[in-house]
Amino acid sequence: MAETSQRKRIWGWYFFDWASQPYNTLLLTFIFGPYFAQVATGALVEGGMAESAANAQAQAYWGYGLTVTGIIIALLAPILGAISDSTGKRMPWIWLFSAAYVIGAAGLWWTAPGEFSVLWALFFFGLGLVGMEFATIFTNAFLPTFGPKEELGRISGSGWAFGYLGGVVALVIMIALFQATDSGKTMVGLTPLFGLDTESRADTRIVGPFAAVWFAVFMIPFFLYIRDVPNAVSTKYKFGSGLSDLIDTLKRLPQTPSLFAYLGSSMFYRDALNGMYTFGGIYAFGVLGWAPVDVGVFGIIAALSGAIFCWVGGRVDRAVGPKPVILTCCIALMGVAILIVSLTPTSVMGFAVPLGSTLPDTMFYVGGAIIGAAGGALQASSRNMLTRQGNPARMAEAFGLYALSGKATAFMAPFLIAVTSDITGDQRLGVSPLIVLFLIGIIMLIWVKPEGDHA
Repeated sequence: MAETSQRKRIWGWYFFDWASQPYNTLLLTFIFGPYFAQVATGALVEGGMAESAANAQAQAYWGYGLTVTGIIIALLAPILGAISDSTGKRMPWIWLFSAAYVIGAAGLWWTAPGEFSVLWALFFFGLGLVGMEFATIFTNAFLPTFGPKEELGRISGSGWAFGYLGGVVALVIMIALFQATDSGKTMVGLTPLFGLDTESRADTRIVGPFAAVWFAVFMIPFFLYIRDVPNAVSTKYKFGSGLSDLIDTLKRLPQTPSLFAYLGSSMFYRDALNGMYTFGGIYAFGVLGWAPVDVGVFGIIAALSGAIFCWVGGRVDRAVGPKPVILTCCIALMGVAILIVSLTPTSVMGFAVPLGSTLPDTMFYVGGAIIGAAGGALQASSRNMLTRQGNPARMAEAFGLYALSGKATAFMAPFLIAVTSDITGDQRLGVSPLIVLFLIGIIMLIWVKPEGDHA
């Protein structure tokens, strides 16, 4: 069999981002998340709860569900990465977690309002999310094999931009062909494809099977062009050895202060960013009263700006390194978090606006564009930064630790938002903890060396 060219390997790797991005774009943020909030809120109101309290409670349910998922990922991610590094085998894990992605996403079809179960909705969503996160660990570990370190920022940024573009295309297809507006037609005036029923919200629930099919189809180039390079010493899964290596790495972390600080910093700022992605659509639904199509347009704007600025950020990363990109993006995102908390239908940044003014909606759209731009560039440069901080010989383990740092407190943002929403009974104040999380991440970047401890 002819050897696959490096160009094909890189493009095959890009297609994982293209294939997996709709889970974030369609399910986590812009379609299923708000749908979950709407249906859960409706059930709570029917049970006698006031609408404002029901909005906050639905947000809390979503937060607690993501808390459980985050804990599962945090516990298993570094262990699986260490085991993978003991053999060099990553592809079997990617196959396994790709299957979890497809099953979890497809299962969201069974979340119709009349038979809605918060528990089952969160179970299927969590299964798919675990599949995506774990598959990402093993695919990210291939990044250092694609070229010299000076080029990895550009490659990472281009891959993330390609993924965002996939998210935009998937979102446009969803709201143009499937998602009905109040008129019963899609945003472009069509009857939902396949005659999907709007009464049972089939036009919205189809987002799960759609994301599953999208992933299965567009993962084909990845599986065609990416191959493992097995460990020369052993090709067997050495669970004991993998765990032992992981324990040794954790013990040595204080001896690599830059990596230690980076894992801590990224733990907080990625948690805050994920909180923005996770609760953005739910916030727009509950606080600003947006319809699903409005949230979809918001998503297109955010994803398009993300695609553009991932590409731009990758070039800036190549020129100045990942750390300045990360710092700039964190500051911008903290500013957006402050803006979002200040928005109500009648005020912006504490200044009153007339009832019915479009300014709060406009500012939320602006915030969405910044979240897409800064969030995309931040994730791409963060992925590249780890290749400079981690041990090149144990990159899957490094990305496992990276996932651990991202998920060890991944429950923190959802949990803090859930608890704050519960305590205050105010959905707007519920997202205020994101400001503090970004600030902590920025402060911890002070101790991160641009080239890591190995320089």
